[in-house]
Amino acid sequence: MYEIDMNLPKEIVADVLSKHDIDSVAFVGCGASMSELYPAKYFLANNTHKLNVQIFTANEFNYDTPSWLGPNTFVITCSLGGSTPETVEANKTAKAAGAPVVAITHAAGSALTKGVDHVIVHGFEANYAAKTEKMGYAIAVALEILQQTEGYEHYDEMLEGFAHVFECAENAAQSVGKDAEAWAQAHKDDDCIHFLASGASEKVAYSTSLFLMMEMQWINSGNFNSGEYFHGPFELTDDKHNFVLFMADGATRSMDARALTFLQRFDARYLVIDAKDFGLSGCVPASVATYFNPIVHTAVMRVYAEHLADARQHPLTKRRYMWKLTY
Repeated sequence: MYEIDMNLPKEIVADVLSKHDIDSVAFVGCGASMSELYPAKYFLANNTHKLNVQIFTANEFNYDTPSWLGPNTFVITCSLGGSTPETVEANKTAKAAGAPVVAITHAAGSALTKGVDHVIVHGFEANYAAKTEKMGYAIAVALEILQQTEGYEHYDEMLEGFAHVFECAENAAQSVGKDAEAWAQAHKDDDCIHFLASGASEKVAYSTSLFLMMEMQWINSGNFNSGEYFHGPFELTDDKHNFVLFMADGATRSMDARALTFLQRFDARYLVIDAKDFGLSGCVPASVATYFNPIVHTAVMRVYAEHLADARQHPLTKRRYMWKLTY
């Protein structure tokens, strides 16, 4: 119920490596899917000693294709519904260059799955943990690329983490209902909410800001790396501005703590979603906990977003342009 199939990434990567001498890895997607690929990119880029690891929004990949794309590039694309035109086109861009492509999607048989080398179909509806499976599979693919190309000293700890992190995320999400409702009532009339995070969770702040807030709630929003907060955005900090801080349990926690201290110093309105509060490093080995933060943060924030949508009587599925216009 709370696990992904770890054998699938292992088998896929082994097959790709049997046919290609990989020297580069490109993660490609749009919107929330691109941001959910980021923890995998972050993990692999931080731990490899020889691979070129990059992440692209799909149309940049298509229009300004990297010169190094070719048969030695492992391409991972992602789209929840499997029909995002730019990402479907990115598959074609990669295949035209001879690159192996793995598509991650919730929609078996969708356009994203056509003409690629391998497909991973993830869950979504079952529970809050399932909503993080896309991210989990991407990290698992990155882990196998690292392990099978050069080895990784914490490989076994990562496998142990995957065995427990989804249950941890589900339990965390199920525990915050009352707090989420109180936050939603306090902020339902806000016209702007900012989000901060660091490390592997940086794009959780990005995706919450752009998609849960601006796309799904039509609330103006900014998002900042907790370190970059002090290089410009902190000038906004006062008792009138609203912030949500995704606090890491792991390597970059000190960055988040510094931001929290400043928010408190100037009486900002803030919410902290702290992975340590939900026992992340008690569920997964502390040596690799930093890479599992976004799974917990994402699951918990979904609950807050759902309560906010209810309080505002503005469903998360409501759109002004998406699904209604050609653009």
